[in-house]
Amino acid sequence: MRNIAALFSLLMPGFGQIYNNQFVKGIIFVFIEHFDNILGKINQAIHLDFNGEHQAALDITVYDFMLFYPGFYVYAVWDAWYYAKKGANKATTAIPFIIAGFLGEMGAIFAPKLPFPTLTVGLLMIIPMVIGIVLYRNQ
Repeated sequence: MRNIAALFSLLMPGFGQIYNNQFVKGIIFVFIEHFDNILGKINQAIHLDFNGEHQAALDITVYDFMLFYPGFYVYAVWDAWYYAKKGANKATTAIPFIIAGFLGEMGAIFAPKLPFPTLTVGLLMIIPMVIGIVLYRNQ
């Protein structure tokens, strides 16, 4: 059921932790996600970007808050996925997620140069995480 925990966290950071019965951590993660998302105007940027208003998406984004989001998002998914199984190898399972966080941060930094900034940054994070989930599914 580890993949379900990861999918819940992909949908909303903190939901995977709640699924794993880590209620306090999950509620804290949901609060942090909402706080960062609202102050960084991330959902508004995603909405504008997906509707073809790429420059407006870049202009509305508050980068002081948005640059925190990729690392937090990836950590929340890894945390839910890792703690859903007892005895998993913490060092090796974290590698694809660290790569995903790094790529997400780099994508966020270079977002003004990307044709679809929010989609590109999202894929830069999600693809390595899914690869890690598949590669380390038995650990």
